[in-house]
Amino acid sequence: MIPEIESVVGALPTESTQQAVGYPTLFLLVALGSLVPVIPTGALVSSAAVVALHQSSPFSLLFVFAVASGAAFLGDVCLYWLGQRGVRSNHGSRWLEALTRRAAPERLAQAQEKLDEHGGTVLVLSRLVPAGRIPVMLACLLGNMPLRTFARGDVPACLAWAATYQLIGILGGSLFPEPWQGVVAAVALTVVISGAPAVWRKLRAWFGRGTGDATG
Repeated sequence: MIPEIESVVGALPTESTQQAVGYPTLFLLVALGSLVPVIPTGALVSSAAVVALHQSSPFSLLFVFAVASGAAFLGDVCLYWLGQRGVRSNHGSRWLEALTRRAAPERLAQAQEKLDEHGGTVLVLSRLVPAGRIPVMLACLLGNMPLRTFARGDVPACLAWAATYQLIGILGGSLFPEPWQGVVAAVALTVVISGAPAVWRKLRAWFGRGTGDATG
């Protein structure tokens, strides 16, 4: 199996070709993933960082950071603008409905509370906490935060997000000699990080039911 993987890696396009195709693809996928939150954008950025780490260009990692953060910002702003149209409309919109469906009531309540306490700075944490972006964005929409204010808070959020997942990729890529090994490690790590909060909530709910049954 390993020789087959190595033969595939050896047949990959040249570095310049990878960059010419890879950066636009990364931009499109991250922007689309910000609009439609089903694409694992964090894993994409980490994987791109692993590939950039093994390239000869000293600016490859900088390009990945710029492309990822710029695409995330563009996707966030577009999604917020679409959500604003739904808030202002008497009939709502499918984008606002989609955001509402993806934000659990308790997570939305927490986001609204933190938004009242900390203002736009909560956007930075929302990008770093798995599944935290949509509840905070919806809280901003329901709180009638202007698009310009949201965009100002989203700039450092996207920069911090891109830097965090790029660091995960660098750590994964530096542990292994082959790029594909680092990509596998980076993707596995991002999946664990993204899924940890959901697993923790399920465990708390399970233990909570168990405690309730025992006391009842």
